[in-house]
Amino acid sequence: MSLQQQTLPFTGVEPHRTENLRSDHLLVAEMVQSGSKVLDVGCGDGELLQLLESRGIDGRGIELSREGVNRCVAKGLAVVQGDADTDLINYPDDAFDYVILSQTLQATRQPKVVLENLLRIGHRAIVSFPNFGFWRMRLQLLVGGHMPRTENLPATWYDTPNIHFCTIKDFVQLCEAINVKMERAVALDLYGRPLRLNLPWWFWNMFGEQGVFLLTRAEQGK
Repeated sequence: MSLQQQTLPFTGVEPHRTENLRSDHLLVAEMVQSGSKVLDVGCGDGELLQLLESRGIDGRGIELSREGVNRCVAKGLAVVQGDADTDLINYPDDAFDYVILSQTLQATRQPKVVLENLLRIGHRAIVSFPNFGFWRMRLQLLVGGHMPRTENLPATWYDTPNIHFCTIKDFVQLCEAINVKMERAVALDLYGRPLRLNLPWWFWNMFGEQGVFLLTRAEQGK
């Protein structure tokens, strides 16, 4: 499976709001059609859900931490406490138009099973994750001799929730292994900007700090 970069304009959001929003959240919101029913898995404090609802999207959320759930509920969001590794199995097939897993895949115990559940529950899945093949991480390990830390991944190795370190190349290979079709793929650089040149996958793997993928079950693309 080859990577083909998709450049998406950040439209549909008021200009004054975009300055305070994460680039990957803006990109995810652009991938979701207005009026869709969406489940945000690992929704944190509900920032992405709020953005989606501002665009006419029917959003639901599941969040592991009680603190995160409380913050979401205080904002009027429909969020329940749950674990992506154990609770997605309770959702019926095709219950949502999109299921989103934003910056959470690397913290799951069974990424393959979680990804399969996303595409069982939703017609489409959107997955974003930090790219552990990013050049700054490689450099820290090579030169510093210690586990990498970045602005997006500030925790030390002994205090991090991340247990499965994944590169863009790794994720593409996982999609191939479980017969998943990539409808869109975007790599964001250090400043949250899409890499705009059609370059080989290794360039994405080296210079993309994050990957954002819109996925469907392969049979839907036939």
